[in-house]
Amino acid sequence: MKNEEMALLFSEATPYIQKYHGKTLVIKYGGNAMVNDALKLAVMNDLVTLTLLGVRVVLVHGGGPAINTMLKKVGKEAKFVGGLRYTDAETMAVVQQVLAGQVNKDLVALLKGRGVGLCGMDGHMITCSRKTDIDLGFVGNIERVNTTLIEHLLSDSFIPVIATVGMDENGVPYNINADTAAAAIAIALHAEKLISMTDIVGLLYNKDDETTLIPEVELAEIAGYKNAGIISGGMIPKIEGMADAIYQGVREAVILDGRVPHSVLLEMFSDRGAGTLFYRRGNR
Repeated sequence: MKNEEMALLFSEATPYIQKYHGKTLVIKYGGNAMVNDALKLAVMNDLVTLTLLGVRVVLVHGGGPAINTMLKKVGKEAKFVGGLRYTDAETMAVVQQVLAGQVNKDLVALLKGRGVGLCGMDGHMITCSRKTDIDLGFVGNIERVNTTLIEHLLSDSFIPVIATVGMDENGVPYNINADTAAAAIAIALHAEKLISMTDIVGLLYNKDDETTLIPEVELAEIAGYKNAGIISGGMIPKIEGMADAIYQGVREAVILDGRVPHSVLLEMFSDRGAGTLFYRRGNR
């Protein structure tokens, strides 16, 4: 890169660095960026860079592929109801072991001493009740988020790495949708921004054509996109969580393509941005 290009890059980034310094960023991490080792390392390096630049970073993760692999190893068949994982007691034990153990600590190991691994059970961070609108076993609805432990870590420039396992008042563990958990944590922390890393370029008019990216969505437009079938399936809880977060004080939310190296830094510190930005008129 030429000196002129480097200078231009830094001059473009400077106002964004000032904008986000001291602000809280919550990242929901999943998809291919979590499976591909090179992408995983790039994402973790980006999060360390953000922390060094004064951004308070919280990483929230699921781990469906790793759970499926472990279930297969123990001879347990994964069961889904309407596309959502059914979590019986045996599956819940595997979820807790894999998410709060293997997946969580693998991510912490890549954060150069900045990461601290947690799950929603630590410090009674995420209190759940059993989901009742559909029987999914030990799948929880979030009742409360206690940010005390997260705030302590952020104040010392650590990156909390949170596995989405919570518990009820009796200590019974529950599996929680990672998008829902990330949104609830972002709301509780009064985060500036919520990013959901996934395996697509963003919200598409035509799900089979990546050139049909919708770069920005104002919250009032969401209902129309749902009615048109543009927002459907697994996108529904993701986008509903983002909308809820924005209505409750998070300034903006982004669906980001986790397959693109350094997409987080591009989104945070450049004019180009990436993915689909969700916002509320008057917030910007």
